[in-house]
Amino acid sequence: MRSERSIVFLVGAVQFVNILDFMMVMPLGPDFARALGLPVDKIGVVGGAYTLSAAIAGIALSPVLDRFDRRHALAVCMAGLGLGTMLGGAATDMATLVAARVVAGAFGGPATSLALSIVADVIPTERRGRAMGAVMGAFSVASVLGVPAGLEAARLLDWRAPFFAVGGVGLLITGLVYVALPSLTAHIGSTRRDSVADLRALLADSASWTGIATTTLLTFSGFAVIPNLSAFIQFNLQWPRDQLGWLYMAGGTLSFVALRVLGPLIDRLGVLALSVGSTLGFVVLGGAWFVRSPPPAPVWVLFPLMMIVMSARNVAHQTQLSRVPPPASRAAFQSLNSAVKHLASAAAAMTAAAMLNSLPDGRLVGMSTVATMAIAVAVMAPVLVARTERVMRARG
Repeated sequence: MRSERSIVFLVGAVQFVNILDFMMVMPLGPDFARALGLPVDKIGVVGGAYTLSAAIAGIALSPVLDRFDRRHALAVCMAGLGLGTMLGGAATDMATLVAARVVAGAFGGPATSLALSIVADVIPTERRGRAMGAVMGAFSVASVLGVPAGLEAARLLDWRAPFFAVGGVGLLITGLVYVALPSLTAHIGSTRRDSVADLRALLADSASWTGIATTTLLTFSGFAVIPNLSAFIQFNLQWPRDQLGWLYMAGGTLSFVALRVLGPLIDRLGVLALSVGSTLGFVVLGGAWFVRSPPPAPVWVLFPLMMIVMSARNVAHQTQLSRVPPPASRAAFQSLNSAVKHLASAAAAMTAAAMLNSLPDGRLVGMSTVATMAIAVAVMAPVLVARTERVMRARG
């Protein structure tokens, strides 16, 4: 089998494309809104279309994903994601853009589930926090390299250029997955398993439920504000559009460095300590940035700190989730968890869109209310993290 390092690197590349595909739509929102004549306060609907599609695909595929070689399944999903993203570049109005994002989401959601299952299959528990930190670092790399490059391509060429570029990279990664990733079939076993029965047994486990509930809280609290960050920064806080890429680059660089520290720290201190600390950071930063007007610190300070906090919440939670299901049900569990995550993000984006209004100059009205809601949801997550830890210890 390939070395752990090379497999983690390839899975990180998959996550990079998958995360970039989703991340770039939000900061590009004001650009394609102007080009297609869409209202700025409805950008969240475009993001919500992707996540809702990913959720439906996750639920539909959850009973069957563990029947296949993970390499083949991941290659199919990455091919669909690449093609769906390129369709977004060909959109001509709201309907066609939403349809393209539905296609991308239908493949992108299962791709994430399979990628994380591969890490859990290959990396032992005692090193999994470090590995998850490296894989989740794809979020930071996408912020450092991908999003700024996409913003510059949209500014210099056209808003469609990033969609075609990311879709093309996705197809390239598809080939690498098929060629470079080893066959991964140990989870299937020597006899055909009843995947539906396995899924039922998994859902009977209280750790599964508390883990998925934590996913819901973390995702809803984050995606209530994430789709609107670019518009809020540009129009409410007067950040120049031509410097937006630099802001994402700075935030991504700092969060990447932070995750290289936080991954091993989870292995030493446990997920609960990091979950509590990062939630406290989310509460403080959310209140300072969105509830206070004007914010008590400049954008170039608040934005990177918020990215670090959100990354820390996610890597701690994902490390915990990797220990919840048995190997034969990992993809099923991750697919179901991914579906819930995407449902929560779609609900958060669309709820925030309904609570917000945009003024003629583009400024968003209602972000303080949205942020207060996000904070109230976020503070409940560490309670469930602690509950999951207790169940896991009792289970042995």
